[in-house]
Amino acid sequence: MDEFHYAKDSDGIVTVTMDMAGPVNAMNARYSELMGKTLERLEAEEHLTGVIIASAKDTFFAGGDLNELLAVQKGDEETFFADAEKGKGLLRRLEKLPVPVVAAINGAALGGGFEICLSCNRRIAWNDKSVIVGLPEVTLGLLPGAGGVVRLTHLLGFEKALPYLLEGRKVRVGKALRGGLLDDGVDRLENLLPRAKEWILENREKEEAALQPWDRPGHKIPGGDIRSPAVMQVVQVAPIMLLKKTRGLLPAPQRILESATEAVRVDFDTALRIESRNFVSLVTSPVAKNMITAFFFQMNHVNGGGNRPEGYPASSVKKLGIIGAGMMGQGIAYVAAKAGIRVVLKDVNLDQAEKGRDYSARLLDKAIEAGHADEGKKAALLGLIEATDEDAGLSGCDLIVEAVFEDLELKHRINEATEGQLAEEGVWGSNTSTLPITRLAESSAKPDRFIGIHFFSPVDRMPLVELICGAETSDETLARAFDFVRQIRKTPIVVNDSTGFFASRTFGVQLGEASQMVAEGVHPARIEALAKAVGMPVGPLTIYDEISQRLSLKVWETQRNMGLRREADDMTPAGTGVIRTLVEEFDRGGRHYGGGFYDYRDGEKMIWPGLIERYYNPGLEISDRDIMDRLLFSNVIESLKCLEEGVLRSVADGNIGSLLGIGAPAWTGGYIQFVNGYGLKKFRERCNELADLYGERFRAPGVVSEKIAQGELFRQDGSERAK
Repeated sequence: MDEFHYAKDSDGIVTVTMDMAGPVNAMNARYSELMGKTLERLEAEEHLTGVIIASAKDTFFAGGDLNELLAVQKGDEETFFADAEKGKGLLRRLEKLPVPVVAAINGAALGGGFEICLSCNRRIAWNDKSVIVGLPEVTLGLLPGAGGVVRLTHLLGFEKALPYLLEGRKVRVGKALRGGLLDDGVDRLENLLPRAKEWILENREKEEAALQPWDRPGHKIPGGDIRSPAVMQVVQVAPIMLLKKTRGLLPAPQRILESATEAVRVDFDTALRIESRNFVSLVTSPVAKNMITAFFFQMNHVNGGGNRPEGYPASSVKKLGIIGAGMMGQGIAYVAAKAGIRVVLKDVNLDQAEKGRDYSARLLDKAIEAGHADEGKKAALLGLIEATDEDAGLSGCDLIVEAVFEDLELKHRINEATEGQLAEEGVWGSNTSTLPITRLAESSAKPDRFIGIHFFSPVDRMPLVELICGAETSDETLARAFDFVRQIRKTPIVVNDSTGFFASRTFGVQLGEASQMVAEGVHPARIEALAKAVGMPVGPLTIYDEISQRLSLKVWETQRNMGLRREADDMTPAGTGVIRTLVEEFDRGGRHYGGGFYDYRDGEKMIWPGLIERYYNPGLEISDRDIMDRLLFSNVIESLKCLEEGVLRSVADGNIGSLLGIGAPAWTGGYIQFVNGYGLKKFRERCNELADLYGERFRAPGVVSEKIAQGELFRQDGSERAK
C-alpha cells in the first residue's frame, strides 16, 4: 500500500517509514500529499519526544520524479514555482518540529532524498557499500531544488559545499562522515533504528538537538558569510573558474553558484526562495530536458539491457583471451583484471606481451601514489594477467578479443589460427573501429559466435563499448558480449554492421569537416576555438593529431582495397586532400610521428606554420555561427543517417554513444536528442541553409521530415527503434 507508515513507541518516538507505490520513494505529487498528512499528525501529536524518518525500500529515497520535471514547459513557471515552494515548506515544517528528528539512512539517499536528510537534526547511515549520499542534480542540468544548496552551504560552509554541489559528488558513508554530510554510522542494518532511538533519548532534553544549526540563535556559517574576506575571495574567483570549465554552455553550475552565494549573503528563508527561482529557470530549460533525457532515462535504458536480446540467462567471462598487447589490448587487460577476470594477454613475442602487462602495473603504481590502491591490490590484479606468446595459453577462453591493427588479412589469419582455442560456447570479439564485422567473420568457423567489440582509447578511462553485430551474429552471442561489457563496468551500445559502424563513422565526419574548413582557408586556431565554444572537449585538429593522419590514410587504403571506400563518395574531398598533403608531401603523420596540424616542442604545441602558409585565407568571410554549426551539425546529421539506415538500433544508443564515445557536448543530450531540443522544423531549415552554402552533405535526412509530418519527437525514453 502506498503510504508513510506511522508508529509511535512507549518512549514517545514516532518512526515514519516511507513506503510509496513502486520500487522507490520519489519526490512527486503523491509524496507531497503523504508528507503533508504526516506532518499534520506529528504537529498535533501529544507527548512527542522524537521522530525517525526511515524507508521500507532498499533505496532510502530516490529523489525527484524526473517524468514530472520533463512535463514542465515554458509558461508553467508560476505554477511550478508555487509547487517548489510548497515542497520546501514541508521540509521547513519537518525541521521546525519541537523534537529531534533523525534520518535513518538504509540505502542510497541522492538528490531530493538527501535533501530530506539535510532537513533532519541527525543523519545516521548504515555503513554499507550500497549506501551513497549526495546532490548529483548538476549532472542532469538541475540544482537541488528542495533546499539542498542552501542547507549544505550553511552546514559545511561556502567553499566546502561547492564541490558537492558543482560536481555532483556522490560519496559512501565513510567519506560522508569525514566530510560532515553524515553524523553517525552503524555497521549492521539491524542496529540502524536502535541507534537513532538511542540518540533521541540521549538528546531529547537538549533544546539545541531539536534545532537546525541555521535556526539556532547566533548561527554562523562555517568559514564565514559574505563579509568574510576568505569567502569574498572565493565568491569573486569562482565564477571565472566556472566559466572556464563550462564555457557558459551549462546553466546549472552557474545557478548553483548563484544560489550558494545568496545563501551566504541573505537570510536562510530568502535564500530558499532564490534557490526556487533558479530551480524553476533550469527545469524549463532545453538543456535540462536534454540532460535528463540522456543521462537518466536513456542511460538507464542502455545499461539496463534495452538492446540485450531476451530469453538468454545472464553470463560472465571467467577467462578472457586478448590478442595484441598494444595500446588497446593492454587497456582491455587492465579493466578486465580489475573486474576479477582471469586474462591471457598474447602477442607475437613474450617481451611485447609482458610490456602490455606492465601497463597495468604502471596504472596501479599511480593509484597507490594517489592513495586509491595498495601493494596487495596491485599484486592481486597483476596475478590475474598472464603474458604469453603461445596460442595454447588461450585454451578454454570464454571470450577472445582480437585487438590488432586494422588489416583484414591479418585479422583473418589470427582468427583462423586461434579460434579453436575458445571454449565450446566461447565468443570471438574483434576490437575494430572501422572494418565490417561480416567481412571479418568470413574466416570464422562459427560466424554466429563472432561479434565486434569496439573499445575506445584510453580503455581504462573511456566508459563506452560499441558492440557490432555482423550478418550472422546470433542473439546469444550479443547477449554474452553485452554481459561481458557490463561485467567490466562499462556501458554497451549495440549497432548493426557497416563501415565505421556508428562511432567512428560519425566522428570521422566531424574530422573531415574540420579539415575541409582548413582547405577553404579558415584559420586552424579559429576552428579549434569554436569547437570548444560549442562544448566539444578538445578541438578536432588536436584530436586528428592524436589519432594520426598517417593511420587515417592506412585505414582508407584498407577500405578501398576491400571495396568499402570510393573517392566519389567522399563528402569533404578538399579535407581529405589536406590530410594527404600533410602526410605525403610534408611527412606530418600526427603527434606520434613528430607533428601533424600542430608542432610539438618542449611539452608545448603550436599550429604548424606551414599549415597557415599553405591554406589560411585572411579574406575569407565565414561567420562563427556557421563554423560552429558545421562542426556540430555534421555529427548530428550523420547520427540521423545511422538511425535512418538501421546502423543504430535505437535513439538511446545514438545519444549515449555520442556522449560517452565521441565527445558530444553534454548540453545537447546526445546528437539525436539535440534535434528535439533545437526543434525539428528549425533544424531542417538550418540544415537547408548550410546545404545551400556549403554542400549537400548538410541536407537534413528524410527521417527528420518524417517526424515533422507525424508531429513527433525522437522518443525521449530511448526505446524508439530503428526501422
